[in-house]
Amino acid sequence: MELNRKKYLFPLLHVLAWLLLFSMPYLLSQGQNQNSQVVTRSLIHTWVPLFFYAFIFYINYLFLIDRFFFGKRIVLFFIINIVLITVLVWANHELRGFLSNIFILIDNPENKPPRKIFWYLDFFASLVPLAFSIALKTTERWKKTETERKEAKNVQLQSEIQHLKYQLQPHFFFNALNNIYSLVDLNPVSAKKTIHSLGKLMRYLLYDTETEKVPLQKELDFMTQYIELMKLRFTDKIKISYSFPKMVPNIKVVPLLFITLVENAFKHGVSAGRPSNLDFKLEIEATKLTFTATNPNLPKNTNDKSGSGIGLENLEKRLRLLYPDQHHFVYKVEDGIFIAILTLET
Repeated sequence: MELNRKKYLFPLLHVLAWLLLFSMPYLLSQGQNQNSQVVTRSLIHTWVPLFFYAFIFYINYLFLIDRFFFGKRIVLFFIINIVLITVLVWANHELRGFLSNIFILIDNPENKPPRKIFWYLDFFASLVPLAFSIALKTTERWKKTETERKEAKNVQLQSEIQHLKYQLQPHFFFNALNNIYSLVDLNPVSAKKTIHSLGKLMRYLLYDTETEKVPLQKELDFMTQYIELMKLRFTDKIKISYSFPKMVPNIKVVPLLFITLVENAFKHGVSAGRPSNLDFKLEIEATKLTFTATNPNLPKNTNDKSGSGIGLENLEKRLRLLYPDQHHFVYKVEDGIFIAILTLET
């Protein structure tokens, strides 16, 4: 519907503009004490040139500019227009003279300036519709190019976002499988529960996150299930706590942003045989969300293959693409504690 509206809007504007130009001489002559001969002369000497100006404008706008001016044949373009304008100026004078002889009974040729002056004036006046057609066509071409550039940039942006998303899902799945692997021998019952929970999580990943944004409540439920799944893997030496709002407003967010920080905390904040405290907190203030993740800073050694290391880098790229001016993300280490804070303006 929008496309059809635009399709008919420009021709309508052209028609209205020319109707205004052709009606202007008649409207200006109304209310003046002029006889019909003067009015007729005025109309002939304005309507006839306007007709030829319209011809110059549209022959360039519709055909010559695209084929010659934008086709890098500029010299030929101006030669054609000089010939065209010269012929039309001659036709303009001949037609006005012919119509004047028919409709104007009284004429005073004695006081007229030399005819050559009118030829020069009409020639230069005919350059105005030529220049206007070039300017209008150039503006339309620039606007079209700019629109195509933005569309191409948007397609590239969406492709990059989708690529990052496809990176994230295998990354998440890889970490979850590591957890299940560690439970198979130690606690088969917990391993079975973990597989069942993982099925629910993967269903969310594969289907619910296909939309651009998801309700915040769904994202919190997903993180809660993931944290509870991770708790099955660890002993009581690992203290895991989280604080999410019980009453969540109707806010939508880009899916799978916060889970990266949760994964990162489990990957780099837990070590066998050492006690650890992991804490996750989400605070809501109007439309601002602040997610904080804290964990011991326990960098992995080179032999540890528990993750590919793309988590935080992936998150930063997604934030730049999806929340360019609506996010603040920092992480730091203080007294051996890794702290990551992500603030979103939804």
